[in-house]
Amino acid sequence: MGHAEPAQELAARIAAHFADSAQLKLAAAQPLAAPLARGATLMAAALAAGGKVLACGNGGSAADAQHFAAELVNRFERERAPLAAIALTTDSSALTSIANDYGYEQVFEKQVRALGRKGDVLLAISTSGNSPSVLAAMRAARSLGLAQVALTGRGGGKMAGLLAAGDAHVCVPHDRTMRIQEVHLLALHCLCDAIDFQLFGDKK
Repeated sequence: MGHAEPAQELAARIAAHFADSAQLKLAAAQPLAAPLARGATLMAAALAAGGKVLACGNGGSAADAQHFAAELVNRFERERAPLAAIALTTDSSALTSIANDYGYEQVFEKQVRALGRKGDVLLAISTSGNSPSVLAAMRAARSLGLAQVALTGRGGGKMAGLLAAGDAHVCVPHDRTMRIQEVHLLALHCLCDAIDFQLFGDKK
């Protein structure tokens, strides 16, 4: 009996996580649908015109940036031509040299300035909306004329103020990091599907 009660308690905690996550996703569907559609439209237009998507974020958001880039470069759910996307979180020599010589805040900014061209799109991911390295990348993207798609939470933080009228802001209506990240993953899959739909039509 001593083992049963802790097991039941853990099971209840786990079930509560599932319920909380599901409730948030249902609540977020309506407010996030339009900005996600806008973001997918920006990305599809850039890709169709020969541009690319640059993605950045820290920690779990870095993993999300890499996940998204892989879905475009390789494939999502259908066989199709590779699409141009680069995660700015993966080149350890560039990241460490920039951080060592100039400071961590510039690790994405310098890559945006080196690789970004007008017509590209920056995918900026931060659960708080306040990551200094992501903010710096957004400022660089603005100066170069890149469109921007921001994935945030907690009201959008400072990132919200760096977006132009034509950009897309996908702000998860929640304050808890893991819940925001769970919706970010769903949002990224929605972007992938909507990009493929626009460029290649209904899945065959």
